[in-house]
Formats: sequence, C-alpha cells, structure tokens
Amino acid sequence: MRLAVLDNTIPVVVVGDEAVDVSDVVGPQQGPAGPWGAFLEAGRGVDELAALDLEAFPRAALDLGRLSAPLRRPRKIVAAPVNYLDHKVEMAEQKSIADYGVFLKAGTSVVGPGQDVELPYHDKRTDQEGELALVIGRTARHVSTDDALDHVFAYTCGLDISLRSTEDRSTRKSFDTFTPLGPWLVTADEISDPDDLDLRCWVSGELRQRTSTAELLFSVPQLISYASSVMTLEPGDVVLTGTPAGVGPLADGDRVQVEIESVGSLEVGVTARHAVAYDTRPQGRIGSLAGEGSR
Repeated sequence: MRLAVLDNTIPVVVVGDEAVDVSDVVGPQQGPAGPWGAFLEAGRGVDELAALDLEAFPRAALDLGRLSAPLRRPRKIVAAPVNYLDHKVEMAEQKSIADYGVFLKAGTSVVGPGQDVELPYHDKRTDQEGELALVIGRTARHVSTDDALDHVFAYTCGLDISLRSTEDRSTRKSFDTFTPLGPWLVTADEISDPDDLDLRCWVSGELRQRTSTAELLFSVPQLISYASSVMTLEPGDVVLTGTPAGVGPLADGDRVQVEIESVGSLEVGVTARHAVAYDTRPQGRIGSLAGEGSR
C-alpha cells in the first residue's frame, strides 16, 4: 500500500492515480507527528489497513500538488554516516559507519514533496544526499538482523541535506527543511528486498547519484539491529540508510529529485532567500573575543 498525506492532515491510500480518504479510520490528526505518525504511535499497523474495504471510502483523483510529508514530525530521525564505500572514497573519509555509529537529526528538519530546502548560508557549501528511508512500525531494542525487517512499517524516499562546515553531523544536518521525505510511504510488504533497490538522484536535471542499496556497508537489517543496540527504536521513527557517491553543492533555484525503485520519486526545490553569511551565526564568547581582537 502507498500511504500519503494531503494538505498536512488528510491520510489517504494511493490506488493507481486516485487518493482514497481513510480519515474516518485513521483520523485527520493535528498533532506534530501527522496522521500516519499518530497512527503508528498508537500501536496500529498495516494489518488493520489491509483489512479495509477501500471501495467503501471516498476517493478522488490524486492531486500531487497537495502531497505533504508522509510523516510530519518523527520523534527520532536516525541517520547512517558513510554507509557506501564509494561515498567514503569520495569524501576522503578514513572511517565508515562501523567507526562513527549513527547520529540523530531533528524531527523539525522534515519537509515534504514540492517544498523548498532553505540554504542557511550563502558562503558555505550545502550538498544533496539521496537515501532510502525506512519507518519503524514496532518497538525495536536489541533486535537481531534476522528479525530486524519485522520491525519496519514502510519505506520512503529521503534526502539528507548536509552543510559542509566544522560543526558535528547532527548540527550540520538538522537545519529546518534538511530532511525531505516522500512522496508517500510504501508498506514493507510491498518491498521484497530493501537491499536490492536502484537509487538515483538528480539536481536540476543532472544525474549525480546512481547506486543500488546492495552496495550498503551496513545492510538495512544490520543497520536496524545496530541502531537498536544503541537506542530504542519506536513506532514512527525514521531511519536514513546513507548516501552513495555523487553528493554536490546546491544553489538557489535548483530542483532535487531522488527516485528509488518500487518506492517512488521525491522532488523538492532549493532557495537561498533566507541565507546569511556564515560568520554572522551566533558564536558565543569565542566569537566575541575574536571580534575584539580584530579591532
């Protein structure tokens, strides 16, 4: 099943080119997680959806312009750094996810299809990173790789937008708008093997990234197992699986599209309308002393 959200509040099942409104069952939740997030946080799952007679619900032609992020404010976004060998080489990294572990991104960094990534600084590079994202459906703590996929509710397309500066990963990747997700959730029963999906990412028509998730250093089950050994993964949490080689700078006016086999295609814009100089950011006492010393 493909599960989407219209206008930030209306949960729908996408059937072909139609949207089936299941608000009467799911509820048009106004909470921070959005309707599908609230659905998962309440302990509900795909079996309940599969039992629905969708012919009994109102439907209309799917208006792609009304699509919102399928999960508006996940409680946690767990991300995998350096999880493709070619990206490790590209970035001249000496370490991989096996050394770095996972990191967290702010839930407030999520945006949906058709929205804009906002570049924070006009004098620092900000890159696109196309990734497969998964959504946790069952609480996972110390799960084995054999059992890991049983804890996945759905998959979606993701972008891990990354500022290239000196701050740690969680800071550089948590700016508002830095985690586009969508266009919908594809329930796990529709994806036979998440470790065998083609992924491509374009920036303004230029194909920058192309890979298969078969090239992941930590496979999807291994990543879930590892993350659950560190923290409890809860229903509605999002896990970003890492990006391949081909990351590159974004500029005002760019369009970024990530397409994943059997999942869908997510497209967002890029704007520098609120960008400022990097040195104008709050710098605390150190920044103040540097300014005094330069007088």
